[in-house]
Formats: sequence, C-alpha cells, structure tokens
Amino acid sequence: MSGSDEKSAKPRLRSRAWFDNPDDPGMTALYLERYLNFGLTLDELRNEGKPVIGIAQTGSDLSPCNRHHLELASRVRDGIRDAGGIPFEFPVHPIQETGKRPTAALDRNLAYLGLVELLYGYPLDGVVLTTGCDKTTPAMLMGAATVDIPAIVLSGGPMLNGYHGGGLAGSGTVVWFARQELAAGRIDYDEFLEMVASSAPSVGHCNTMGTALSMNSLAEALGMSLPGCAAIPGPYRERGQMAHATGRRIVEMVHEDLRPSAVMTRAAFENAIVAASAIGASTNCPPHLLSVARHMGVALELDDWDRIGYDIPLLVDLMPAGRFLGEEFHRAGGVPAVMNELLRAGKLNDDAMTVSGRSVAECYRDTPARNREVIRSWDAPLLQTAGFAVLRGNLFDSAVMKTSVITPEFRARYLENPDDPNAFEGRAIVFEGPEDYHARINDPALKIDEHCLLVIRGTGPVGYPGAAEVVNMLPPDALVKKGITMLPCIGDGRQSGTSGSPSILHASPESAVGGGLALLRTGDRVRIDLGRRQADILIDEAEYALRKAAWKAPALVNQTPWQAMQRAHVGQLETGACLDFAVDFQRVHENFGIPRNNH
Repeated sequence: MSGSDEKSAKPRLRSRAWFDNPDDPGMTALYLERYLNFGLTLDELRNEGKPVIGIAQTGSDLSPCNRHHLELASRVRDGIRDAGGIPFEFPVHPIQETGKRPTAALDRNLAYLGLVELLYGYPLDGVVLTTGCDKTTPAMLMGAATVDIPAIVLSGGPMLNGYHGGGLAGSGTVVWFARQELAAGRIDYDEFLEMVASSAPSVGHCNTMGTALSMNSLAEALGMSLPGCAAIPGPYRERGQMAHATGRRIVEMVHEDLRPSAVMTRAAFENAIVAASAIGASTNCPPHLLSVARHMGVALELDDWDRIGYDIPLLVDLMPAGRFLGEEFHRAGGVPAVMNELLRAGKLNDDAMTVSGRSVAECYRDTPARNREVIRSWDAPLLQTAGFAVLRGNLFDSAVMKTSVITPEFRARYLENPDDPNAFEGRAIVFEGPEDYHARINDPALKIDEHCLLVIRGTGPVGYPGAAEVVNMLPPDALVKKGITMLPCIGDGRQSGTSGSPSILHASPESAVGGGLALLRTGDRVRIDLGRRQADILIDEAEYALRKAAWKAPALVNQTPWQAMQRAHVGQLETGACLDFAVDFQRVHENFGIPRNNH
C-alpha cells in the first residue's frame, strides 16, 4: 500500500475487537450472540464499514428538561442508519437541576465516571452525547474528553416562551421575581406557584440564558455541536432535523477519526470564553469549562476568564441579563449569529476545528444576525464589558462575579462613590448554609440594612456536598417592601444561571476546608474592590492569624456512599470541582487500547 493509500484508509473500527476477531473465535461468538437477541444480524455487526454508534441517553422521567431526547433518539438513529452505522442507545445517570437533592452538582462527577466506563468498556466506535439540563452537558463533555473516541453533542434545546399576565415569564428568572412579590405581600402562595409554573410551557430546558442554554451554547462555541444546534427550541421541527443530521455526522466522524482532542483545543476553549461573555452566560460556566479542559489535558485557568473574556461586550438581549427568551434567540440567529459577530471583530481563533469537519471561520463567516434587537452588533452592544471578574484577597483565594447582571440600581448604590469608584464596604451578615439563612434572614436583631453584605458558607463542593445554588439571597422582607430587592451576596457555593443577582460566588478554598470565609464573623467589615479585583475582611493580620489558628474543620455527615467518595476526592470550584484522581486519566482509548476480555 502506498503512503497516500495509507493516509486515506479508514481506521479499523474498535467494535471489530468485539464482533470480528478471527484470532479469538470463542470470544467473538460470545460478544456477538447476545447482541443478536433483539433482532440485529451477524452481517450488520461483522460489517467492517458499519461503525457502532452509541447514543448517550440523558432523558428520563427524572430529567424532564432532557426527557424529549427519548423521542429525539429515534431521529438520531435514523441519521446513524442512513449514514451506514449501527445505533446503540444506552442510559446515563440522570441529572436534573430542579429535582435532585441535596444538589444536582453532586451528580455531575458521578455521571462522568459512568460515561467513561461505558465509552471505554463497550463496543462503541463513536457517540452522540445528548445534553440539556445544566450538569448533563459538562458531564458528557468530560467523559468524551477522557476516553477520546469520536463524539458529538446534540442539545435538547430550550422550552418555548413562557407568559404570565401578558408578559414573558422566563424559566428560573421568574422565580426570583416571584419571591420578591411574595415577600412584599403583593401575591399569595397560590399566585406564587402559578406565576412560577407559567415559565415551563413545553419540553426543553430553561428558556433563559441559564446554565442549560449557556453550556449548550458553549458546547457549540467549543466546536462540539453542529452549527446552529444549541438554541433550537425543543418542540421545533428543526430540533428533530438537527438530531438526524447529528446522527449522520457522527458516522462520518468515525471514518475520519475526528476525536474530541482535535476539537477541544486551547484555541477552542478561548473561543468559548469569549462567547460566554457575549451571550451573558451563567456563572456556572467557568467551573464546568475548566473541568472539561482539565479532563482534555488543556491548560486553562480561572484567571483566563477575566483575562480573555472580561472586556468582551454583551451582545445577546436575553434574560436574566436582558429581556428576551430562547425562541427569540434562535430566531435571531442563535450561536451562529454571535460567533459571526465575534469573528468579524477578530475575537475568535478562526482556524479552530469543529465536529462539522470545518473550521470556525468556515462555519460562521456567513451567519449574520436576523434580529438586531435580540443579537446586537459588536459596535452597538447592550454593555461594553460583560465578562467575569475574578476576585482575590484574604476573604478567599479566588471567587467569580458576573458583571453583565450588575443593574444600574446596584451600580448606583454600591459602585459609583466618586471617592471610591468600583468599590464598596459593608457589614457582613454570615449564615451557616441555606437553612440558617431562611430561619434568620428576617430576624430584626441582625439589623440588616442596605449597607450589609449577605454571606453564606458551608455550601461548597465538600461542605454541602456538591456546591449548592444558594448564594443569591433575597434581602429581608422589610427591605423588599421598601424596594431594596438586592443586596451584595457572597458565598462558597453557586448561583442559578437564571438569577440576575451579581453575587460573588465559588469562593475557594471553601469554608469547609478552612478558606477565608470560615474566619468571617457577623459584624465584620468587608471591602470589595472590583477595580483592583480585591475582596478582604477588614481586620488586622494578628486577629486574622488568631482566627485561623483557632479554626476547626466542621463535622460533615455523609448520607450516601457517593457523598463520602465525592467529599474525599473532589477539588475546589476554582479548578473545576473535578475528582482529583480522575484528571490523571486522559485519552484512555489511545493510551490503553481495547480493554481485556471479560471471559
């Protein structure tokens, strides 16, 4: 065979090691016979040209945001079959942000571990990763990165627009508004439930730019979805068409040997950071993207979010940073329109490869926005700077603040002192977890006013466990009734991507392992300086040292075996909250080949 013939030859399918190994007929027969019992044929499984394609199914009754993948999978199957592949659908550990206690973040790493074993240990040549609800997207990308067989993301898309009282009701975002209305006494309990329920009118994930739409958009910006995949609403016919196209494409990717390592490069992660700022993405995106990068073996740090993305303008007018919802985003052009605008501004690595087999430039150079009210031009953005600020100081080694949701009212109250611009000081009110917050927020003895900062701790990856979305805390009812609906909030946990609160999140190290928040006391003065990226407890060094020496680790109770395993091995949010031992396993298929036989 000539050199050119060798280069053009299709790689041998890894599934052949199971289904067509003449050197070991006994094992080949054992693997084949059971996969025939539901109707597959020997010719199908032994055909060298027919790759076996997994469909990683995240849809279930426990995961309503992903449930329509149960139906979409039939179109994926059609696409795989039409391209000459054999579809194998398999379940993935469910993750539902609004259903799992104590927090869905606990299950991201668990789903990841399960996916790694499935992709490596079974006769799969490639995989379609079905994503939707927040943690399903990073879990799928982390697993694909670790094993590094051809993989492509099919997102489920947002719900249709929700409406209440004649206006748009955005999923998640309406919850925070309804809580304010209930606290102010303008609605009762039943009206509260009705208002919140109005935001979920169809299948699909959050229709706001919450973590779900953010992470699926970033999967596309990374190059792991076909162009235009991320924002198609779940019920639209185009979602089924995209499922078919994705099924076809993964078969081609297997023959091309196009793997995640060729797509999720440093250049691709930089593109995703830039896109995150432009769309007003969730604060959950930094730790998730960092976790994917670590499992891919790509050097990426939290500071890159500030360095690369801080000065990027906000281009997408979508709740919670804007006014519109997912349907408008899709109709305006979705992620392709945003990428087009960023390309034109010279802000993307345009030669980065995508799963389409084309570069970012080839995919997005001809995809301008169709509605300039929803997706703005680079020269006429909603905000000039919309990135994430990374703060450091004696209060924590690092934390993140989303600047695109700093409202004019918040800025005027806390950040526009001419003698101290972009900085504020306040009296800390410290809560030991969400239960303590709910029990005491209206306690008049705390004397909470507009000059206070609400702090919640014990909510990080180890302390909660899993890092809970509890940092965006509503002020006391008395302040809400006066029209003060937002106070500065700080915590070692997370915040829902659907919330518009500019909280300081992901304080690392968390309090449960002795981070600076553990030393804070109610009544302490705290200074936040966004300009200098500083966050400090205003006590002298001697007092700080005394508190640190006196600190004792809290007694943590594990309620399940997985909680104990997670706590023993999870890292901090600053580095993605990965399992510390898992990041050592990279490109598993390439480095270790086919696993040993099972008999």
